[in-house]
Amino acid sequence: MDQRLGTPERPVRIAIIGAGPAAFYSAEALLKQKDLSYSIDFFNRFPTPFGLVREGVAPDHQSIKAVTRVYDKIAALPNVRYFGNVTFGLDVTHEDLAPLYDQIIYAVGAQSDRKMGITGEDLAGSFPATQFVGWYNGRPDYVDFDFDLSVERVVVVGNGNVAMDVTRILVADPEELAKTDIADHALAKLRSSKVREVVMLGRRGPAQAAFTNPELKEFGELHGVDVLVDPADLELDPVSAETVASDKTAAKNVDMLRNYAANGEKGSPRRIIMRFLSSPVEIIGKDGKVAAVVVERNQLEADSRGGLRAKGIGSFETIEAGMVLRSVGYKGVPLAGVPFDDSTSTIANVAGRVVREGTGEPVPGEYVVGWIKRGPSGIIGTNKPDAVATVNAMVEDLATLPGIADDQRDPAKIVALLDERKPDYVTWEGWKTLDAYETSRGAEQGRPRVKVTRVDEMLAQINQG
Repeated sequence: MDQRLGTPERPVRIAIIGAGPAAFYSAEALLKQKDLSYSIDFFNRFPTPFGLVREGVAPDHQSIKAVTRVYDKIAALPNVRYFGNVTFGLDVTHEDLAPLYDQIIYAVGAQSDRKMGITGEDLAGSFPATQFVGWYNGRPDYVDFDFDLSVERVVVVGNGNVAMDVTRILVADPEELAKTDIADHALAKLRSSKVREVVMLGRRGPAQAAFTNPELKEFGELHGVDVLVDPADLELDPVSAETVASDKTAAKNVDMLRNYAANGEKGSPRRIIMRFLSSPVEIIGKDGKVAAVVVERNQLEADSRGGLRAKGIGSFETIEAGMVLRSVGYKGVPLAGVPFDDSTSTIANVAGRVVREGTGEPVPGEYVVGWIKRGPSGIIGTNKPDAVATVNAMVEDLATLPGIADDQRDPAKIVALLDERKPDYVTWEGWKTLDAYETSRGAEQGRPRVKVTRVDEMLAQINQG
């Protein structure tokens, strides 16, 4: 028998923690390696796979979710297994997996959000946008969150694509959302929503905005919604003008914003007000709830790296609002037994190889991909080259990797451990049973799917199937 690691007789045993885009692109890159055999196991916290594709992508962006067809094909391969409803650090630990796998990939994303660091941020009615996104997408963690949509004005802090998504969902026609896979509990609440105005606050200017052209264009396609921009916000300083001249995305954004500014108010029932050079400095409460946001006007000034930073000029105004959603960045959270870099809020790594804190020495056989590797940047597709880069390092390391002990190579060992410790884990077949149920319910209503949003209900449906 050929005892080299990576032969059909001794395939490389891989554990992937997470089952989002970065995880699946890693598996895809591994399986494309010529002359190397792999046995891959996914471990995912929820019964449902696909990470942000299911829990983060807006329900009115169904075309983006088509990428899961590629992931489906990977998961269906005979040398790939899926263990859902299994939480790393709780149901299985680093100490459990390290003896059973030659290489481990951490693909857990950025599970927390950055705070604004202002007074009143923790008042009732002030939320991270990620919680609102999880709520309307049916992420089990957020199903029972109470978003008070009886208010008339919401302030959204940030102007990246997540901020654009939550703004759009807040003012979209519920009958249009009813054609999507938005969570039923969210749809019911949006149908009775009293929100009439969303004010978006961007700390820098329109040329520096993080949103993309399609997201901005969608605002103009919303039924019954005016998009308002102050023409004064679109006056560009020399550096911003240079950015617009050299960056097609920024140039198109500014053009669209100028069109919105020129169109002005048409008397539509709902409106989006896009503000630039504006930073919240305090959230004012009344009876423990959000009542208003104090906003400072900014100007742009050059920083030491040749870029532009926003600096307050001491001019303030107060915007009455009943809810605040902040979308000012995300950060990773530490995993038990895995080195973590607090300064970057990522797993400590060099080019995808996990490294020990202090010494910077690589931890043999441990790797990282996606946002928990590089920070929260890019779109779904950005994870593909990122995963390929890490996999290239993994393949390179095989030459010096001793591999796990032969008596630990049996794939049944992890199954036995889970049978004992987490017997309600979900296999890929279990997920496909739930998937079929959701899509069949969706077909009855003319929707892509009707999501099951509670873990106990997911498990009950899988067991019935």
